[in-house]
Amino acid sequence: MNQSIPQTHSRYKMVSYDDATAEVKAIYDDTKKTLQLPFVLNWFKCQGDNALLLKGNWSKLKNTLMEGQVPNVLKQLIIYNVSKQRGCNYCSHAHGIFADSMSSMISEEEGFRATQSLNSPSMPVSYRIAVQIVTKAALEHSQITDEDFSELEKAGFTAKEIQELMAQADLVNMLNTIADVSGIKIDNELLETPE
Repeated sequence: MNQSIPQTHSRYKMVSYDDATAEVKAIYDDTKKTLQLPFVLNWFKCQGDNALLLKGNWSKLKNTLMEGQVPNVLKQLIIYNVSKQRGCNYCSHAHGIFADSMSSMISEEEGFRATQSLNSPSMPVSYRIAVQIVTKAALEHSQITDEDFSELEKAGFTAKEIQELMAQADLVNMLNTIADVSGIKIDNELLETPE
């Protein structure tokens, strides 16, 4: 029986900012600016040896997660929830931090943390419905029904917003696959983020 051995290092070459080509540095700079981070995430560094893939994957992430009508905090919660259910430690940790950092956009309640309040009355019903249905789309896409789309519509989402929400299911599958396949570890800078 073939048992998997825990990974202790990235399977891909990790390219630091200083060692990156000019093309990769430009993408790294854009990730830091867009995500408002003072460092480059390991998720990007593990792709830094292949500028073509990094450029395509960053473009998809940037446009799907950071642009559009649906609030970023809701998108981060979806990615956090799918990643947690799938067991992708890197993505659940990173996107959980991002979602929690935006908790005040959802509720002013003292001590409110978005990731711990997915089923709380403080979480808007539309957010709860979106997280539930898009998580289903990511984990069991063949099980999505017309009723799921109707439920999102009834929750107040427009046709374009529903398409944008469903795009998060595709995005999180890409994010989780790259994180898990590469064997990357959580960034030290994220581990230092206060809870």
